[in-house]
Amino acid sequence: MIIRFSRRLGIFSGAILCVVSVLLFAQTKPASSPARGAAHAGAKSGAAAPSGEKIIQFVRAKYGVADTMSIIFAPYRDSAAPGFLDSTISVDDGQNTKTSKRSSEISVSKDGHYLVMSRVPSTGPGASSFFPLKGAAKEYIGREVHEAFHLPPTMTETVGPPQASPIPNFIKTTVTVDTGKQKSPVETFVTKDHRFVVIGDIFDLSIDPKREAMRTLILQNQPETGARNAPVTIVEFADLECPTCSRAHDFLETTLLPKYQGKVRVVFKEFPLQVHEWAMPAAIANQCAYRIDPSHYLPYRTSIFQHQAGFEAIKTNPSAVRDMLMDFGQQVGIDKVQLEGCYDSKASLPRIEANMKEAAALNVNMTPTFFINGRIMVGLVPGVFTQAVDEAIADAGKKK
Repeated sequence: MIIRFSRRLGIFSGAILCVVSVLLFAQTKPASSPARGAAHAGAKSGAAAPSGEKIIQFVRAKYGVADTMSIIFAPYRDSAAPGFLDSTISVDDGQNTKTSKRSSEISVSKDGHYLVMSRVPSTGPGASSFFPLKGAAKEYIGREVHEAFHLPPTMTETVGPPQASPIPNFIKTTVTVDTGKQKSPVETFVTKDHRFVVIGDIFDLSIDPKREAMRTLILQNQPETGARNAPVTIVEFADLECPTCSRAHDFLETTLLPKYQGKVRVVFKEFPLQVHEWAMPAAIANQCAYRIDPSHYLPYRTSIFQHQAGFEAIKTNPSAVRDMLMDFGQQVGIDKVQLEGCYDSKASLPRIEANMKEAAALNVNMTPTFFINGRIMVGLVPGVFTQAVDEAIADAGKKK
C-alpha cells in the first residue's frame, strides 16, 4: 500500500522511494534514435504565456530530464483558474514500453511568470492542475488530496496551518497522509479565494534552475572527496538503504573519480527516506564519523553500502543495526567509544536535518539525486552521467 501510494504522487515529483529506471525522470538508457523535445504548440492567440519550447527547456533543467527523452507540449487551453492557461506535458523515453510515456497536467500564468506542475497523474483530456474546492474549511483540501490519488478509506489526511507563499494570490499548506504505518507529506497551494487547490509545485519561470541550485547548495564543512579546486562539483543526495544509491556510490568511487582526477569534487548529503527502517540510523552514524574524523566518512559510507544486505536481514532489530554500525565503524578505524557516544546522543542529527532542509528547498524527493555544477540529474546511467560531467568541464573551461 505504501508503494502504491508513493507512485500515485505523480510523475514530476512526489515518490518517496529510491528512484528506479521506470520512474519518469530517472535517467534512462539512451534510445536507439534519440529524440529531442519540441513544442507542439505555443500560447493561444493574444495570450502572453511562454512558448511550449520555453516550458520544455525549463522542465528539462528543473527535473533533470535527459536529452534522450522527448518532451511533448500540448496546445494551451482555457483554465477554470483565472489568469492561467492549462496544458499537458508528456515525456517519452523512446523505449516503447507501457511506462515509456507519462503525462502530467500543467498550468501557466497568462503573464508568463509562473508554471504550475501537478503531482497528480493525468486523467486525460480536459484535466487541470487546479482542483476545485467545495469550501474554505481545511478538511476540503484533505478530501481533495484523498480523492485525487484514489486513496483507500483506511488512509487519513491532516491539513497543516496555512503558510505564506512567494507566489502571489496563493497560500501554501502541507497535507500529511497517514497510511497507518507511516506519514507522508503532500505539499499543496491554495488560491487565496479558496476556490482551487494545486497538488504539486509552482515555479517562477524567471529563475534559472541551475543558478538557483548553485545559490542554494551548501558546500562548506560538508563530507567530500576529490580535488577541492576542481572545475566540477557534484553534490549527491543519497539514502544509505537505497540499492540504487549503493550502485551509484560504487560508480563514483571506482569509475568516475579515477577517470576525472583533479577535475571533479563530490560533496555528499544525507537524505534518508521515511520508508526505510535503518536509513536514518545509518545516516546518523555516518555523520558521526564525519564529526569524529572527516577522513573516515567515505570509507565508512562505502562499508555501509557494501553491507546493505546484512542490514536488511536485521532491519527490524534496532539494537542489532546499532551493533553492526559500530562494528563496521571500528573496522574502518573510527574510535568505537566516540562513535557510540555520538550515535546514542544523536549529536549528528542536526547535520542530517540541515541536509534535508536543503533538499526540500531544491525540490529533491528521490534518491539518488545529483547536482553537477548545479545541473540536476535524478538516478544514474553511467553514459549519460559522464556526458554531463564532460559538458560541465567544457563549460567551466569557457568561463576562464
